[in-house]
Parts: sequence; structure tokens; C-alpha cells
Amino acid sequence: MARKISAPKVDRRNFLKGVAVAGAAAGAVAPGAANALPAAGAEPARIPSVLPPSARTIAAETAMPEKELNRIGGKAGSDFMVDVIKTLDIKYLPANCASSYRGIHESLIDYGQNKMPEFLTCMHEESAVAMCHGYFKVTGKPLMTLVHGTVGLMHATMSIYNAWCDRVPVIVMGGNDMDAAHRPPGVPTFHSAQDINAIVRDYTKWDDTPVSLQHFAQSFVRGYKIAMTPPYGPVMISLDAGLQQEPMHPRPGEATPSIPKYTPTSPPAGEMGAVRDAAKLLANAERPVIVVDRAARTENGVRLLVQLAEALQARVVDLGNRMNFPRTHHLVSGPPAVANADVILGLELSDFWAVMNSYVDNGDEGIGFNQTRIKAGMKLISINSVELITKANYQDFQRFQPVDIAMAADAEATLPALIEAVKSAIPNDRKDAIAKRGEAAKKARDEAHTRTLQAAAIAWDASPISTARLVMETWNQIKNEDWSLVASEGNVSNWPARLWPMEKYHHWLGRSGGYGVGYGAPASIGAALANRDLGRFSVSIQSDGDLMFAPGVLWTAAKHKIPLLAVMHNNRGYHQELMHVQRMASFRNRVASIGNDLGPIGTSIMNPDIEYHKLAESMGWWAKGPIKDPEQLGPAIKEAVAAVKSGQPALVNVWTQPR
Repeated sequence: MARKISAPKVDRRNFLKGVAVAGAAAGAVAPGAANALPAAGAEPARIPSVLPPSARTIAAETAMPEKELNRIGGKAGSDFMVDVIKTLDIKYLPANCASSYRGIHESLIDYGQNKMPEFLTCMHEESAVAMCHGYFKVTGKPLMTLVHGTVGLMHATMSIYNAWCDRVPVIVMGGNDMDAAHRPPGVPTFHSAQDINAIVRDYTKWDDTPVSLQHFAQSFVRGYKIAMTPPYGPVMISLDAGLQQEPMHPRPGEATPSIPKYTPTSPPAGEMGAVRDAAKLLANAERPVIVVDRAARTENGVRLLVQLAEALQARVVDLGNRMNFPRTHHLVSGPPAVANADVILGLELSDFWAVMNSYVDNGDEGIGFNQTRIKAGMKLISINSVELITKANYQDFQRFQPVDIAMAADAEATLPALIEAVKSAIPNDRKDAIAKRGEAAKKARDEAHTRTLQAAAIAWDASPISTARLVMETWNQIKNEDWSLVASEGNVSNWPARLWPMEKYHHWLGRSGGYGVGYGAPASIGAALANRDLGRFSVSIQSDGDLMFAPGVLWTAAKHKIPLLAVMHNNRGYHQELMHVQRMASFRNRVASIGNDLGPIGTSIMNPDIEYHKLAESMGWWAKGPIKDPEQLGPAIKEAVAAVKSGQPALVNVWTQPR
């Protein structure tokens, strides 16, 4: 579309004359004035500018109405966009600045007064999206971000993919300059495309390219609505530069653009016939097991899952991508419970096949060896909303697992009906057996917890510090706070879930979704931002390799005063990849023939060792380290907790065992 810029309603000659006079006055300095000192108590003299005053300054000094200096001849299109955005109560907008969305950027901070949303300065688009990701998992409310054309969106793609796999809504808007007849040459053209949304179309729920302001209003509200309908997911809107910068003029015969009303869509619940069939199987099972992945979307989802499990006294295997079930509950169980089950209920499982099969990547049996856990007569029930948005290209839907009852529905929305159906389906003569099942589960839980404590004590005094001690020394310093573990990147043998009394939904926010390295630091900071507003204490177990993908997010946390305790799991390497190489070398008999382990080549983060505490300090964090003596770990974390409680982000750099 052509950009028609209305001429300013200002006499150009008089305007320039005023600038010249003002500039001359600014340049005139009395003899000796440059060296004069202000009297005691007086304000220092203003140093005159060599630049002419801005139009805003002239308007103030001449009492000229500022609106008359509006060069576009009306309300900017991006001002209307801000009006639309404000109706949805989006609190923050983390983004890396860019020329392709300068129109809406200016409108957000000037016209919108930098409130609802507040612009948060990020060093990288991947970090900005991951901050949105972490924020949502605390609040249940999405944030939006802005990216720069092709290159900014390319930077953001890993975090968008994580959000897609983790079923998290993020509103992404990308600046683009679509009109080639008016597009500036050079960089703006390099960074434009016919269809920037194509970059992320395979891993977003929906996308659009508005061509008018009314179209934008409808697209933004629609996009928000789609993102916030379970299963959640990111959406993408391409934002034309001309549409942002042109004045808001309706087409001939059209009304002034309006803002549609947002009405949330009810999540899809399971069909009642299927719910009753599932309830009958569960109620009559001898050894029912519930396996959960992203079943709980809210605190209420945790309560509902407890009700279902207790009605059946069924073991619960929580795969950990959300805080689905209290870790202190007597029905908590590990994956081995699956092998003895006669009925398995899978709720929002990202990989049902992996639950039912053990798989060895490259072990003694060979590469890709697997063994099934399915026994004769075992019944499988699946309630999974992700079936409603499965796409073809990216393989996040995992391997195919046949089941006996399949509901393409939101698990949390289906739980109330399933609970009532289960209670109605339990025969009176089975209630005693169900109660005894619960007693056996409690005994097994107590025995497993004792074994876990014994395992955690191994190498307690070792240096580098064991991951169990790292986790428990952290817990000992935060246990009296209203804490939230916002991320645990790197493999610390799942000690937080095994040892910490996780009971509330915000106690554990889950993993990245797509397992993209670089999620932990920015997602932790986004979650800590949400927890700051809610008065909670945020802590993350931060791995070294993850932090180095985009360490600039540390500055964002300090800049915007986001308190977070980051305890480094600094094992000085990409240990998982090291083990892959070592296992492959062993499978191929390389070690025996060469005589030494070359696995650290390409996987080690040593020589030089990265001083993460100094990196954090340079960006405004309280930091300490490297901590190598386990006796020094507790006191160091205690100091860091005090810094966080004062409102400052803090990092403790801890040298640790590999996992």
C-alpha cells in the first residue's frame, strides 16, 4: 500500500525562522560565563546545546499546540494498535528493539505511557520469547513480544519452538516492510519478506498478516483467543511498517476502526460416553496407574488430580513437565509402576509410547534397542488435547502409541466429569480393596523416600560438589520462603523433585518443552518477574552451557530489578553430549584401540574456565564464587538469598559433579 503522509499544518518559513532565532540565542554566551561557578546552594547552570530545539520544545515555548506539529495529519495507526493491545491487559513486553517496528515502539512508550504493556529491554529475541514463556507458567497470562523482520524472527525461533512443544501461549508480532515501492533500500529490504510468518508456521497455532487497522484489531484479538484456548500455543502476526506509520484514516464508506470484544473460549472436555467407559475401566482395575505430563494447567488442576487419584487410590507417575501432583503425597510413584499396571490413564502425555517402552539409544544390545512394558490385557486410556493441533513436519508428537480409549480433549477440563463418573462406577464390594491399595502405596512411598535419602548422602563431602548437596543446600536456605523453582536446567539427577516438598502449583514450573538449550536463564527471569509481582521468592538451578547461549538476559534482570536466585550447576561441560560420544566410542571399541578418552573434545567448557560470578557482576548482579568446598556452599547461598530479598538478582557459581 502507498504511504500518504499529510503535510504539517505549520508555516514552514516561520517555523524555520523560530528555530534559527532559538539556535542563535542558544549559541550566545556571555564573556566569562563558561568558567563561572554557581553560587552555593544554587542549581548548576544549564550547558547550552549546539543543536536546535525540538518541535516539542518550540511548542512549549511559543504556546503553540503540539498537535499542530503532527506531521502525519492524524492519529498514527500504531496508536490504534496500542489501544487494541491495552484491552487485553498484557502487563509486559520483553523485546529487542528494531527499526521495523519503530512505529508501534514509539506509540507504546509515548502514546501508551509505557504501561500495560511495559517495554522490557532484552539483548536477544530468543531471550525475550523465553521470558514470555516463563512468565506464563507462573501467572497463566500471556505476554507479547516484538521481533525484527526476518532476522529477529530467526533469532526467536528456538524459543517459539520451545513454547509450541510446551503448550505455552506467546503473542509474537514481527515488523515487516511489505510495500517494495516505498521500502527503504539496504538493510530494511534484507530484513523484509513476502511472508515472514512462514519461518514459524509449522510450530505456531495460527498466524496472520493484517492489511488494515480493522484487520489488525480483529487479528490481534483472534490471535490472543486462539493462543489462550487449550491446548495453548504461540501465535504470530506480521506487522507492516506502513500500517504502523500511516495516519488512521478509514477507507471511503467505512466506519472508524473498532476493537472487538474478547470472550475466552471454553476448553474442550471429553465426550461423556468415552468418560464413562474410561471410568468403568479405572473403577474395576486391580492396579490402576495415572501418568501425567501437562495435565494441570492451574492450581485447581492439581486439586482435581488429587481427587481422582484418591478416589481410586491409584499410583501417580508425574513426568514433570508441570507441577501436576504433590510430591509429598503417598500415591506418588516412579515409572516402574507402569509395568505392573492393568489400566493406565495418560493425561496430556507428550510421549505415551515412551511411557510404555524402555529404549536404549546405543547400549550393549545395539543401537535403538527397545523393550515393551505392555502386558496381555493391559488397557490404555488417553486424554490429550494436543491431538487437536498436531501438525506434520516437526516430530514433537513422538512415536505412535495405540490405546483403547482416546479422547481429544483438555485433561483438566475433563477431570470433574471423570471424577464423578469414577465415584459412581466403583462397586461397593471393591471399596475395601481400594483402601488396602492406598495403604500399600503409602508403605512403598515411605520405603522409596528412605532409599532416595540414602542415595543423596553419597559423596556428600566431595569436591567438586555433588548435585544432591547443591540442591539440598539451596533448599535449606529458601525453605522458609514462599518459593518457586522456576527452572532446573542441566541434569541434576532430578534431585529437586525427589527431595523438595513440592506441593503447590508454583513450586515447579516444568521444563522447556522442546529441550532447546538456552531456555533456563531467560525463562527463569520471566518467571521471576511474575513472582516478583506476586511476592514470591524465585530460585533456579542454572547450568553453565545453558547460560552461555544468551547471557545478555542477566542485564535485563538487573535493569528491570527482577529478583532471582540462580545457583550454578557448573559442571564445566556439555555432559549429556559427552556421554553420548563416550557410549558411541565404547560401542565401536574406540577407547580400547586408542587407549584414552577423547570424549571431552567438543564437549568440555574448560581451559579457560568461565567465571560466571564475574560475568553476572558485570551486568549488575550480586554474585559469588567459584564455590568448590562444600562447606562454603550453604553460607554463600545464605548471602545470596539476602541479596534477592533486598530486590537484587543474585548468582552463586558452584563447581559441581557432572550430574
